[in-house]
Amino acid sequence: MKVDVLLGLQWGDEGKGKVVDVLTPRYDVVCRFQGGPNAGHTLEFNEQKYVLRSIPSGIFQGDKINVIGNGVVLDPALFKVEVEQLMASGHPLTERLLISKKAHLILPTHRLLDAANEASKGAGKIGTTGKGIGPTYTDKVSRNGLRVGDLLNNFDAKYKAATDRHKTILDQMNFKYNLASIEKEWFEGVECLKQFKFIDSEHFINKKLKEKKGVLCEGAQGTMLDIDFGSYPFVTSSNTICAGACTGLGVAPRNIGNVYGIFKAYCTRVGSGPFPTELFDEIGQLLRDNGHEYGSVTGRPRRCGWIDLVALRYAIMINGVSDLIMMKSDVMDNFDSIKACVAYQVNGEETEEFPFDINEGVEPIYTELPGWKTDMTKMQSEDEFPEEFNNYLSFLEEQLGVRIKIVSVGPDRAQTIERYNH
Repeated sequence: MKVDVLLGLQWGDEGKGKVVDVLTPRYDVVCRFQGGPNAGHTLEFNEQKYVLRSIPSGIFQGDKINVIGNGVVLDPALFKVEVEQLMASGHPLTERLLISKKAHLILPTHRLLDAANEASKGAGKIGTTGKGIGPTYTDKVSRNGLRVGDLLNNFDAKYKAATDRHKTILDQMNFKYNLASIEKEWFEGVECLKQFKFIDSEHFINKKLKEKKGVLCEGAQGTMLDIDFGSYPFVTSSNTICAGACTGLGVAPRNIGNVYGIFKAYCTRVGSGPFPTELFDEIGQLLRDNGHEYGSVTGRPRRCGWIDLVALRYAIMINGVSDLIMMKSDVMDNFDSIKACVAYQVNGEETEEFPFDINEGVEPIYTELPGWKTDMTKMQSEDEFPEEFNNYLSFLEEQLGVRIKIVSVGPDRAQTIERYNH
C-alpha cells in the first residue's frame, strides 16, 4: 500500500482543506506533514464554516484517524483554541487525533523572536504571519528545539534553558517584550495538548501501510513557498513539496502513490515577494472580491492575478503530480475573457522555464481565452459545463500535461465535481 499526497501548487491558499475533507471518506488515516498554525485550511459544509490551523482537515469525517506528523511545528496556545472551537461544535477529537512525539513546539519566545526579526528588516520584511514558525524551524535545524515528546521528560528544565537563550537574543536586539502576557495561555495549551495521545508517528503510519490501510498526506502552504524551490527568500520555513511528506512523516519515497496538486483558476499571494502575474487594476480587485480573498488565519487581503502556467509546470515537475484539482473556477463566472501566462520574458528573452530569481526583470506573456459567462455554482456534473469552460480546461491540460480530475465550483464540500468524461 502507498500513501497519497495532496498539496498546493501555487503560493498557498489553494483550497487544500476542502479537498482533503472531500477525499477523506476514501482513506483510513489523514496526516499533516509540515507547516504550523500559519496555515489556515477553510472548510464549509452544513452551512457552517471552520478554519483549521494545525489539525488535519480529515477531522470531520466520521471515525477517520488524523495525525499531526513530525514535520509540523505546534503552538499549544493556538492548538487549545482550535480544539475548543471544534469541540464546541460537537466534533469529538481525543479519539480521532494523534500527535507525533517528534513534532516541534513553538514556544512563546519564538513568537517574540519572529516579531523582532521582522521589525529589524524594515522595508525588506518577508511578510510572515508572526506565529513563530521561522524561529521554531531555526531552532530545529540548529538542534536547539523542544519537541512534543519532551513534555513527558524533565520539560521544565528544558523549557527554561530554551527561553533563557531566546531572552538573551531578544535583549541583544533591544526588543521590548512582555513574556508573562503570553506564557500563561501557552502553558494552559500544554495541558490541553496532554489530553491527546503522543505517538511515534513513523511507526504508526508504516504499520497502517502494512495493514493495507489508505493514508492521505495533507500539505500546508504551497509549492512556491517551499524553502528550497520557492521564490526565496519570500518563502516559508519548511519543505512544502511532495518530498516533505517523506521527511515530515517518515515515509519512504517508494511508498508515495498518487500526488494530487491543487491550484486556483487564477493566482493569489499573501505578504511580500515577487508575483509576475499580479494585477493592480479593477480586474485584480474583482478577483479578490468574487473570491473572498482574505487570509483565513490573518485576515490579510491577498494579492491577485492571472494564472501562471510557467510556475505551475515547475510545481508539477518537482512534485511528480499525477492528478490536478482546480479550485475557484466560479470566481471568474462573470469575466468576458480570461488570461493565462504561458511564458516569461526574462531580460529580453522568452522562456517557459521557471528562473532562479523572479524578483526583477520578469514579464509575463499571456494567452487570452473567452470567458464562460455562466453561473457554475449550482452545477453538479461536468455534463453541465459550458463549452467555453471545457475549452479552458482542455487548454490547461494541454499546457500542463496532466489531467484535471476535480473541479470546485464553490466553497461548500458539495460544490465539488469529479470529472470522468475527459
